[in-house]
Amino acid sequence: MRNQHGDFVWYELLTSDADAAQEFYGPLLGWRFVDSGQADRDYRIIHTADGIAGGVMSMTAAMKRGGGRPIWLGYIAVDDVDRTVESISAAGGKVYMPSTDVPDVGRLAMLTDPQGAPFYVMRGSSEQGSDAFAYDKPRLGHCAWNELATSDRRAALAFYTKQFGWRKDGELDMGPYEFVRRAHVAGMFGAVMTKPKEMPVSIWTYYFRVKDIDAAVKSATAAGGKIVNGPREIPGGEFVVNGVDPQGANFALIGARK
Repeated sequence: MRNQHGDFVWYELLTSDADAAQEFYGPLLGWRFVDSGQADRDYRIIHTADGIAGGVMSMTAAMKRGGGRPIWLGYIAVDDVDRTVESISAAGGKVYMPSTDVPDVGRLAMLTDPQGAPFYVMRGSSEQGSDAFAYDKPRLGHCAWNELATSDRRAALAFYTKQFGWRKDGELDMGPYEFVRRAHVAGMFGAVMTKPKEMPVSIWTYYFRVKDIDAAVKSATAAGGKIVNGPREIPGGEFVVNGVDPQGANFALIGARK
């Protein structure tokens, strides 16, 4: 079944060195990489034992000249890409890449929210739903949590609620941190929080599930990654880690401590 408007449906690593990124993330998350077969770009599909988790795309020379940096980007499903781009532009968002058709993939556009956090919107060409985000059950190697750190939490929450039908689920007493959920699925899929002052820009972070958080930390650091936060325990007894991969993209992990 096709995903609904407002669902996260894809995750993409834009990187300066796809081979090196593959060597880093493969052992870390149990990923297997398959070339997409696109003649005009180096794009690799991330496979797990439980499905497809996303993709890896090499930055072009033009991207590098334009100041592009390695980054993880999320895709949000929409019913109508052009109408959504128009609505987001009117709400103060910016268009990085206009609406574009990708053969056998669908129609997509890259935007930012009014606070500057980038993301894609997409209308897929297939009726088959995506399991890149684990809405139904925990899936090793798949995204388990979507977290926005923003300069204006209230405004950002209002923006995403209006554009994508998200709704607030609750608020932790420990700080300015609000959970968000989808009406058609059980449980929360992410959160919106006020970014720390030392964080220069508003940005989305995507947490990928690992079996053993401590083993994952060892794997990441041994392969040249840098852990900047964690492991820290979260409600429910799991642990999370934030890091930077060898090419400079921020990444995040979630899992149990064995």
